[in-house]
Amino acid sequence: MVFDFDFNSEIPKYQQLINAVNVALANNTISSGDPLPSVNAICKDYNLSRDTVFKAYTILKDNGVVEAVPNKGYFVAQTTRKVLLVLDTFKAYKEVLYHAFVNNLPKNIIVDVQFHHYNISNFKTILNNSKGKYFKYVVMTFNHKEVPSILAEIENNNLLLIDWGVHSKASNNFVFQDFGKSFFEALEDAIALFRKYKKLVFVYPTFTKHPTESLSYFKKFCELHEFKYNVVTDAEAFVVSKGKAYISVSDRILGAFLEQCRNKNFEPGKDVGFLSYNETPMKPFIYKGISVVSTDFKAMGAQAASFVTSNKPLQKYIQTTLTLRESL
Repeated sequence: MVFDFDFNSEIPKYQQLINAVNVALANNTISSGDPLPSVNAICKDYNLSRDTVFKAYTILKDNGVVEAVPNKGYFVAQTTRKVLLVLDTFKAYKEVLYHAFVNNLPKNIIVDVQFHHYNISNFKTILNNSKGKYFKYVVMTFNHKEVPSILAEIENNNLLLIDWGVHSKASNNFVFQDFGKSFFEALEDAIALFRKYKKLVFVYPTFTKHPTESLSYFKKFCELHEFKYNVVTDAEAFVVSKGKAYISVSDRILGAFLEQCRNKNFEPGKDVGFLSYNETPMKPFIYKGISVVSTDFKAMGAQAASFVTSNKPLQKYIQTTLTLRESL
């Protein structure tokens, strides 16, 4: 192996050595059982202290990346590799993605899961503390100006962005859902049912982190097809009225909708309509079934797993589709 140390970098030299070994693994430059340069050889060739090299090799050994063989040296371990999965929050549809991701990975790959909760400090801490410790990084981003610079610290070949394309670059690996055109096409598949109602209401509460792109395409859809519509952003002011169909990106709103229907004796699918964003395992069974517009999170998880196992570039959009049930 040939190492390239930047002695002017803020990244400690031991961490640069760790990163170099992990990148070589990810790129298949080295593989299980290959010998690594000795501590003495690296010290001599790169003018590093023994403590620096030994610290790097110790961390790599603790992380299961290398193993030390007495009187022989250090070798790439025949053991597991670790992947970091960074999600925004834990919700039912994220669980679907997670299980599809994990179930499509071989047994020798261990997944660590972290949640940033749309907090830039959490996001920064998670990724900064993970540098050089993982074989691959699968990350859900969010809309914050510091996100690109944090992602830039990760080797692009080892990074996969998932779910939302905000801050992505043309060179990034990704598996995204389409919150715009694909969402618009899904709404068009429900035109006949929407015509049952006198007005469409998009409930887009201020607490949601859902991309505003969907809101823009909802308005385009209503204007093109001449539906009366409005947008509700105040969750406290959400009131269900007869003759309206509601689209919501929040499952909290779905709960409020069903509660108000019960109190007002409204029949979903007849008196009022509801279309929920994001499929979950329970929505087919809630009430008589909740209609959903959703990407396929199982497919997203499986595609993310293929990136980890194939070591090939990946850029893919997962289609957003409509599933009709009794609520609409």
